[in-house]
Amino acid sequence: MLYRGYLSLVDRLPLPSLRTQKIIAFLTILTQGGIAVTGSVVRVTASGLGCPTWPQCFPGSLVPVGVSSGVNTLHQVVEFGNRLLTFVVVAVAAAIVLAVTRARRRKEVIAWAWLMPAGTVLQAIIGGITVLAGLVWWTVAIHLLASMLMVWLATVLYAKVSEPDDGTVVQVLPQPLRRLTALSGVALAVVLVLGTMVTGAGPHAGDKSVDRPVPRLALDITNLVHLHAEALIGYLALLIGLTFAVYAVHAPRAVTLRLKVVLALVVAQAGIGLVQFWTDVPAVLVVFHVAGAGLCTAATAAVWAAGRTRTTAPDREPVPA
Repeated sequence: MLYRGYLSLVDRLPLPSLRTQKIIAFLTILTQGGIAVTGSVVRVTASGLGCPTWPQCFPGSLVPVGVSSGVNTLHQVVEFGNRLLTFVVVAVAAAIVLAVTRARRRKEVIAWAWLMPAGTVLQAIIGGITVLAGLVWWTVAIHLLASMLMVWLATVLYAKVSEPDDGTVVQVLPQPLRRLTALSGVALAVVLVLGTMVTGAGPHAGDKSVDRPVPRLALDITNLVHLHAEALIGYLALLIGLTFAVYAVHAPRAVTLRLKVVLALVVAQAGIGLVQFWTDVPAVLVVFHVAGAGLCTAATAAVWAAGRTRTTAPDREPVPA
């Protein structure tokens, strides 16, 4: 009964074209990754506790209170601005749900679309816990990793939206290569986890309060950096092996092109990491590194999605397993 009422309300909206649906789906990728980048700005400017409580900014106030709080006004503005961006993320997440529902897309697409608002709400809760816990390093790490997961899901959603509902599923890559693609995703996850540990032991704690210093990860940062770099090399090696394999099976250009993009992004990301290490982790490079992590995640997810697709008129036979 409620669902029918929901559909009747949605049907009052204009019917979105496929192009409109794809634009909104692309915006979900940008917003999910973008808020991770603005979160890194909060961190490197030491504005993590610019709003020391949650969901209010200060006790009794939803907005910054200025100099009367004793908290740096700039830090208040930066942290509160990042919180406001959550509403943009929620709006885009809601828009993709409404668009695919109004267009009566297949159930798979609608299910993937609903992951966007659900994941965004969960992210807001994780962010609140991070603030209330005083920016403990592992809460910040979970917050970033959840953002990267949302970027992956949003990228796959874009691929699902782009496919025809009445098409047939085509196995573009043989199953062993699909498994290798999945393994590269696992390797990326390991790289991301180790990256958050490096940050947890690094100089950018998110707040510089002398009275309540932020707890840091008590491990040698140099050893963590080497582990992070070795994991990145393993991830890159898997991608190179996958690239040779897809050329060997004459995979479509959509797959090979996406792999080239991933390889270029990973090499660029490694370069940023090296410069960070050699220059004592300047703040601006942290922001670029987080942006690079989001791009690598989206590009790897795009390769995964391209390995099995849905089409109305396949221009090639499915690759035999």
